[in-house]
Amino acid sequence: MAKMTLLQITQDIMSDMDSDNVNSINDSVEALQVAQVVKTTYYNIIDGKDYAFLYELFQMTASGTTARPTHMSLPEDIIDLKYIKYNNKKTVTAKDLFQVIEYKTPEEFMAITDVRDSTATTVKVVTDPTGITINVLNNKQPQCFTSFDDVTMVFDSYLATLDSTLQSTKTQCYGKRSVVFTLSDTFTPDLPVQLFTYLLSEAKSTAFVVLKQMANPKAEQTATSQRRRMSQDAWRLKNGISYPNYGRYSTTNKKPNY
Repeated sequence: MAKMTLLQITQDIMSDMDSDNVNSINDSVEALQVAQVVKTTYYNIIDGKDYAFLYELFQMTASGTTARPTHMSLPEDIIDLKYIKYNNKKTVTAKDLFQVIEYKTPEEFMAITDVRDSTATTVKVVTDPTGITINVLNNKQPQCFTSFDDVTMVFDSYLATLDSTLQSTKTQCYGKRSVVFTLSDTFTPDLPVQLFTYLLSEAKSTAFVVLKQMANPKAEQTATSQRRRMSQDAWRLKNGISYPNYGRYSTTNKKPNY
């Protein structure tokens, strides 16, 4: 099945429901109700799942101020951080040297920075927006980082002779982005093409029950089949490729595990 717009999905479902034809999801109350069912079904499919297509490479945003040279922030749509790499080359002419930056808990990070001599010329005292001061080194590339708010990442050092602050272009990050479903005719749900059959069948089955108060055995059969196929595909991926666990936040241990 090819990818479909929200209008096309709505029209397909309404046709099977023997409802009136529409040229827009806003043409009738029922069409808008069907579109809302599709939206809810979409989020039910996506929520809590680690689909590979939701992950992407991205760069962090630099602070843009020498007052906080080692502060960087995540893009707003990133909800799970797998890793951060930084180009730790020491001179402009040196070859690129991207290295994984180690995550530290706030307690571990502060234990490292607090023992540094705040009066040393190799230390820059940075005031975090919270008012807390952090002793960051200004003579070496970053080795570790932490986050106090799950949005801003604070690194332990920067190389002032090369850059006045850590640079966005020198970051390589990988993480999970959030998704947005828009109730518009031309909106195409953010799914791989192979999941559209599942979305359509699940939404169709739900629409029959919610809006027509009757079951659609064929749609339910297709949904069940697609659900089983998705589970098998997810098992193959999970057991075929081993990934490090750098989840942004763990629901079990209550702390980030970058």
